[in-house]
Amino acid sequence: MKTYTLQGPARLEGELEISGAKNATLKMMAAALMIPGEVVLRRVPRITDVVLMIDVLRRLGARAALEGNTLTMDASGDVKEEATYELVSKMRASIQVLGPLLARLGRARVAMPGGDAIGSRPIDLHIKGLTRMGAKFTTEHGYVEGVADRLHGTRVLLEFPSVGATENLLMAGVLAEGTTVVENAAREPEIQDLASFLNAAGGRIAGAGTNTITIEGVDSLSAVEHEVLPDRIEAGTYAIAAAATAGDVTLRGVRPDHLELPLQKLEDAGAEISRNNDSVRVRMSGRPRPLDLVTLPYPGFPTDLQPPMMVLLSRATGPSILTENVFEARFLFVDEMNRMGSQIRVEGHHAVIKGVERMTGAPVRAPDIRAGAALVLCGLCAEGETVVYDDGHIERGYERFVDKLRGIGAPISVTESAAT
Repeated sequence: MKTYTLQGPARLEGELEISGAKNATLKMMAAALMIPGEVVLRRVPRITDVVLMIDVLRRLGARAALEGNTLTMDASGDVKEEATYELVSKMRASIQVLGPLLARLGRARVAMPGGDAIGSRPIDLHIKGLTRMGAKFTTEHGYVEGVADRLHGTRVLLEFPSVGATENLLMAGVLAEGTTVVENAAREPEIQDLASFLNAAGGRIAGAGTNTITIEGVDSLSAVEHEVLPDRIEAGTYAIAAAATAGDVTLRGVRPDHLELPLQKLEDAGAEISRNNDSVRVRMSGRPRPLDLVTLPYPGFPTDLQPPMMVLLSRATGPSILTENVFEARFLFVDEMNRMGSQIRVEGHHAVIKGVERMTGAPVRAPDIRAGAALVLCGLCAEGETVVYDDGHIERGYERFVDKLRGIGAPISVTESAAT
């Protein structure tokens, strides 16, 4: 149990460096299982999920070592087919080894995934797509087992632009026989980065970043080095934090083009945004203006930035409506925010937020990564002491979270204690 203690209200001011993208790093780590050679990833965030994924790779027979922000992996030896419940239950991204294991070994046994309690995230689209590529699956005792002599190229039309399914099919298609076309594919920048990584290793992927991805299967992949792109969700979280605290924060090492809609929404709320090639400055004075917001797959507003935006809109000068279209249980943390004086009413997948002039500190509990960060942000906006109890969620997704916040003026401390 991590306990974050904050004294508010606080104004954030200064500069901070954005880390490499969690959601790109984890998928490249899974893809490394298909490469019988050394894989070097740079700008890797030192977060709990990366440490967990290193454990997954090692249990599957690969070598993996993280020094600083450089991760070296090698799956040249014998790779095993089973990712156990003990590992997969801790982190949903472990399901991404399914496609790579099928592509390399022709078989895979992976426990049904766990992860954040933000709603149902079934793997049906993964299974349907891989089945079209020739795999046969059985599901029993909490495991998905797949076999395929060799995956073959095919056309897969996704019912929903699922990020995970797109990535699993993309990775599997790289070593499949023939051409795989994924239509209604997810378009996230992390998928583009994964495709660039695989192409550098000898893959033949075109169209990543559009809704149609074409993968020409190759016989093998080779050693590769790659630098992970900046984490747009981390950058967006700190950008919103700057606006919510009426601060002035410059984010270094970012891709502003990956944050177009979040930055536009901050401008709509009254923030002044300065964009450069690899930096963004966010300045705010006074309370934000109210606005309506809808989460959608990229390039829509990211669901992962919905919780911190809830904090911003709780300080607005009028009512706002926030609609969650991706994860049905993403509003689990609203009761915790209301304990601090927010006035939020949930109606189905809509949250009606009445902006308030004043919030007060209180003890609250983080249910997931992004909600945990949002509750810390809420503590920075509230008067008095806020204590956020967190079962390790925040450090799964944010590198050096406390240090970075302290560097821009946050009065925050962290302690470890027995779970309560």
